[in-house]
Amino acid sequence: MDSKQPQKHFLLRRRISTCSTIPAAMPPTVSPSIRPSIHPATFLTLGTGLLSMMAARAMGLSDSNGSSSSKGMVTACESYLPMVKLMRKVLRANGMDGKIRLINKRSDELEVGLDIPSRADILVSEILDSELLGEGLIPTLQHAHDKLLVENPQTVPYRATTYGQLVECTYLREMHDLVQREAEASDGIHLLPSGMADLLVVKKQQFAMHCNAIKDEIKLLSEPFKVFDFDFWRRPDSFREADLHIKATSDGTVHAIISWWLLQLDSEGTIFYSTAPNWVPSPSDVKQLKTSFLNSGGWCDHWKQSVWFIPRSGLPVLKDKEVRVHAAHTETSISYNFKTSCDKKEDANVDLHTRDCQIVLLPERISLYGDCVWRDLMLNVVKKALHQKVGPLCLVADDSIFLAVAVAHLSKTSQVMPLFPGLGKKGMQYLQKASVSNSYTMDRIEFLKKKDLLSSLQGSLQRKIDLFIAEPFYYGNDNVLPWQNLRFWKERTLLDPVLSKDVLIMPCRGLLKACAVYLPDLWKSRCCLKKIEGFDNSVVNTTLGACGGLPATEDSPFLPYFIWQCGETKILSKTTTVLEFDFSKPMSPCSEKTKLQFGESGTCHGFALWIDWVMDTENNTVLSTGPDKRHWKQAVKLLNEPVEVGNGDLSSTEIEAFFDPSNGELILKHDFLMNQR
Repeated sequence: MDSKQPQKHFLLRRRISTCSTIPAAMPPTVSPSIRPSIHPATFLTLGTGLLSMMAARAMGLSDSNGSSSSKGMVTACESYLPMVKLMRKVLRANGMDGKIRLINKRSDELEVGLDIPSRADILVSEILDSELLGEGLIPTLQHAHDKLLVENPQTVPYRATTYGQLVECTYLREMHDLVQREAEASDGIHLLPSGMADLLVVKKQQFAMHCNAIKDEIKLLSEPFKVFDFDFWRRPDSFREADLHIKATSDGTVHAIISWWLLQLDSEGTIFYSTAPNWVPSPSDVKQLKTSFLNSGGWCDHWKQSVWFIPRSGLPVLKDKEVRVHAAHTETSISYNFKTSCDKKEDANVDLHTRDCQIVLLPERISLYGDCVWRDLMLNVVKKALHQKVGPLCLVADDSIFLAVAVAHLSKTSQVMPLFPGLGKKGMQYLQKASVSNSYTMDRIEFLKKKDLLSSLQGSLQRKIDLFIAEPFYYGNDNVLPWQNLRFWKERTLLDPVLSKDVLIMPCRGLLKACAVYLPDLWKSRCCLKKIEGFDNSVVNTTLGACGGLPATEDSPFLPYFIWQCGETKILSKTTTVLEFDFSKPMSPCSEKTKLQFGESGTCHGFALWIDWVMDTENNTVLSTGPDKRHWKQAVKLLNEPVEVGNGDLSSTEIEAFFDPSNGELILKHDFLMNQR
């Protein structure tokens, strides 16, 4: 290849759920950008190789018969070796392995003259997350402009613009405002003692969320407003600020800023892609053009909207009055700030010493800890258990600071021993800070590492555990399947020698529940890839975790999802208990067969599974974590192919489940049953 000819740089991070969406927008924009440069070209790619094959085809590196062309070579870079191997399979399956060269490096490790002959004149990239910047867009573009691109290169996309909108929403307030909700609970438990509002916090960042799911709960308090433009064709700054003056369109309280981005793919401004929620029309300046405007639609899994929570209970606004918002971005995130006297006053009341023992929780956990119904349920069960014991030794087997505080507060004679497997010493520091407000002393709380617990109880302490409790909740393990929270059952089994004969275990049982579900959006997003823009991508399905469309001999994995955020959904069957876990006994394998009766007609895309926790031996208190609950993720098992149920021949399905405690895995088999004629 002639090193004097301009080269082309191509960047891509590809996820399975984006493959069916973005390529539809990319080809019209890739081709015009490439075709003017007919001379030999080099492209650098990340991912499965889809866009590099599209680029090679657009440059004419192969004719319709797949024969070689003398017009150049596409060079792909990928640092992750398993992905390199996958790319080779994709290229080979499409007859492109002789036309696209693979380099096992990161794009910011490439050197002109060593890895590519000269600077590139075209950049094609897809390194975007829901917030836009989280996957390293800015540093990647900076390095490309500094080291790999000519001045004023052509780029696809050409520009990205972020937008925001002020909203009032009780649910979004509940996800970060524990102070007010705890005051409303008035149950004697103070997870946030006075002056320590930052002891339990949600991280100051934007959170990806399917906001269409809460559309009916949102009150819009402003029109959409532009925040930042990011031009791909020039080197971006690492940090920028903007003072935004936003006119309130209604009286209300701002609880959050919902944001999204608009991608302009070509320099002419004729092709756009938006991640806006479905209540937002296309921008007026886009409407005036003859454009191809692609919206993420009702639901997509790869890009969502982003939510920025307003501190405390929100910011009151009046219709037609101006709201001042300060926006800033770093290399990887965008943040907002409302500079008001109220904020300054609240910040002044924060105990600066809480910073060292501050615990950062996800919004769903903050929402749960402020939920009056959940708190009452847990406190009533704890009170009942403590009433049966005198001076009990209570082991909190998970990371539940709520249960540790509750037991210490409710029983003045109890000894509390939290395991805190995720929180560790930070959990103990938290309990120290919360002790005065909750009327307990730290001499009643002892923290032992799990590896020392059994020997200490059998040796120097000479104590038996009277109360073994968990929510269960494990800090830092938020994207897990329901049965992976059975860790506390394993701990109960290991500690069996030091459990008292009449030990109370809470929860005492777990009921693995299941129902059949209609999930067209989720099924489509996880469906096997076949032909994408004329290229065979089927070889990536196993590696990237495809579910729908698998061969009958293959089994799809379980996926953790908030069902309520999965787009269009419908429960098609009665809920049935698939397995029962008895925590009063040591952990053991479980298996059972049951029948799931369809109560609704429709298309079944799979099954939703969750655990209902039976908190007391009388079965009076059951905590459900099912699809109608927003605090917990459920497990989804997608079918290889959707099945029409409820009408005609199919009225039920037989489910067989097996839980293996040695590896924590669940196996689920199903067999749709025909009606008897």
